[in-house]
Amino acid sequence: MNKFEPITLGDFCSVSSGFAFKSEQFSENSNDTFLVKGSNLGHRVIRWDEGPWWDSSDYEKLRRYQLVVDDVVLAMDRPIVGGQLKFAWIRKSDPKSLLVQRVSCLRAKKDSDQVFLRYVIASPAFLQYIDTITTGVNVPHISGPDIRKYKFNLPLQEDRQKIAAILSTYDDLLNNNLERIKLLEEMAQITYEEWFVRMKFPGFEEVELDLETGLPIGWKTQTLRELTSYINRGVAPKYVESEGFPVINQKCIREHLVNFTESRLTASDHKVPEDKLLQSLDILVNSTGTGTLGRVAQLFDCPDKATVDTHVTIVRPSGDVSAYWLGRSLEAIEPFIVNLGKGATNQQELGRNDLADIVKLNTPTEDLMARFDDFARPIFETITNLLNQNVLLKEARDILLPRLMTGMIDIDKVELPAALLERINKQNNNETNIG
Repeated sequence: MNKFEPITLGDFCSVSSGFAFKSEQFSENSNDTFLVKGSNLGHRVIRWDEGPWWDSSDYEKLRRYQLVVDDVVLAMDRPIVGGQLKFAWIRKSDPKSLLVQRVSCLRAKKDSDQVFLRYVIASPAFLQYIDTITTGVNVPHISGPDIRKYKFNLPLQEDRQKIAAILSTYDDLLNNNLERIKLLEEMAQITYEEWFVRMKFPGFEEVELDLETGLPIGWKTQTLRELTSYINRGVAPKYVESEGFPVINQKCIREHLVNFTESRLTASDHKVPEDKLLQSLDILVNSTGTGTLGRVAQLFDCPDKATVDTHVTIVRPSGDVSAYWLGRSLEAIEPFIVNLGKGATNQQELGRNDLADIVKLNTPTEDLMARFDDFARPIFETITNLLNQNVLLKEARDILLPRLMTGMIDIDKVELPAALLERINKQNNNETNIG
C-alpha cells in the first residue's frame, strides 16, 4: 500500500473568507475584539498590537467569522511578501479575533488533521504554487477556488500525526523562546524606568538634589551627540537573493529585535566605510517611512561586516557611557523620536542632526550606569542565546519540513529540538575546551 494519497486542499479542508468590516467603524480600543486582516498578518505571525479592533458587543453576532485555536489564516491579497508566505495560526494565548475580508481561514475536515494542515500551508511546495497562480498587478491576489485546487500527496493518518507532532514541537519551542525574550526585555525596561524615570535607583534615599537642575547631584542633561561617538546613516546597497553581506533596513527592526536575514548586499558593494560596519551594542533607529519611523533596536550580537542601509541611523555610545542604559533610554522615548520626523506623511524622514542635537537625556553618574550594566548584561546575554537558539531551530525545522512532507526521511529517526540544542551545546563546549 502506498504511503501517500493524492488529494486537493479543497477535499482536505474548508476554505472560508472573512467579513467586509467597514473601516470607519474600526475600534482603537485594544480591549475590543481583534480583527485579523492582511495588514497585521505576516509570515507565521499575527501582529496583535497593531489593530484594528471591533466593538466586542458584536462578537456573538459574527460567529461565522470567529477564529479558534489552531485555525490557519492565509492572506489573499499580496499573499507573498519578500519571498515569504503571509500565513499564521491561532494559538491558545491569542486574544478573541474575527476574520476580515480577503483573508482566508482553513480548517481540516478532521479535527485531528488541523495541526498537520498548518505544515501543508508552510511547505515550500505550497509557496511555489501560490507564487505561480497569483494574479493582479497593483494588488497581487489569490482566490478561494485557487487555494482549494492545490494538489499534494497526503501521508497516512499515523504519519500525519507524527509529522505534526515533530514540527509543532519546533514551533512551540521557538514561540516559548520569543515569550521568554519578551519577558526579559520587559524586566530590563521596568528596572530602567524604576531607576531612571521614577528615580528609585539603589541608594536614592541618600542622594541630594541639585536645586538648580532638579536632578540628583552628579547627574547632568546631555544631547545624544554628547553621549555618542558616532551617529550616521548607512549605505545604499543593491539587494540580491543570495548569501552575502548582511545589511539591516527599517523592515528588519520590530519590537526592538533585529532580523539579519531579510536582505543582503551584492559582492560588488562590499566597500563599506569602516565606521559604518556594525559593532556589538550599537543602537539602530529607523529614519524613514511611517509606522516604523523612530523604532529603536540594539545589537547584542551581530555577524562580521554587517551594516545598515540609508533608512537606518547607527547610534554608537561613547566609551564612558553605558550602552545598555542608552539603549533603554532611546527605547523609552520612541514617541518623542517619531515626532522629530519631517516631510510628507508617507515620506517622513528623521534627520541625523535632529536626532543628535534635539534628543536630550538626563545622564546618571558613571557608578550608577555601571550598576545598571551589571544588572542588564546577563539579561541581554540570555536574550542573545535565545535568539541564537531560534536561528538553529528555524534552520532545522525548515530543512525537516519538506523532507517529512515528501517522505524523504524516516519519521522515527528525526531529531527533536531539545536533543538538537543539547548536541549543539556539547559541540560548542568541546570547541571552547579545545581552544
